[in-house]
Amino acid sequence: MKSMFVNLPVTDLERAKTFYTSLGFSINPKFSDHNAACVVVEDGHNYFMILVREYFQTFTKLPIGDNAVNPSVSTAIFMDTRDAVDEAVTSGLAAGGSEPQPASDYGFMYQRQLADPDGNLLEFGWMDPVAQEQGPEAFGEQQPEQAEQA
Repeated sequence: MKSMFVNLPVTDLERAKTFYTSLGFSINPKFSDHNAACVVVEDGHNYFMILVREYFQTFTKLPIGDNAVNPSVSTAIFMDTRDAVDEAVTSGLAAGGSEPQPASDYGFMYQRQLADPDGNLLEFGWMDPVAQEQGPEAFGEQQPEQAEQA
């Protein structure tokens, strides 16, 4: 089984933990300390490691940028429903995040962008199951058929 860890620099670890748990994620205390916290996105598979900037800097000799000004990564997390996307973003906004741009609705896919308090970008999205399995064209092909049934 493969797992993915996304390392994110943060300025205030406790604030970041509050933000990420507000999204419905949990903290794995076995892999958390004063320098870092392991945020469980999907148990056994996907995690964020939120690292204080000084500790994050030990992983690279390159300078760490300011994500709030010059983002270099946006991590997409797809949810089961459009409502779940809206709920996650609403919770994140209440916990100190921001929404840098309006929602994008492509019919077969719905996305909202959320920046954590340090400017790390998250894209919460939903995709129609037919489009996810067969591609966006398959979603478009089913639309006239659905309109006839209405």
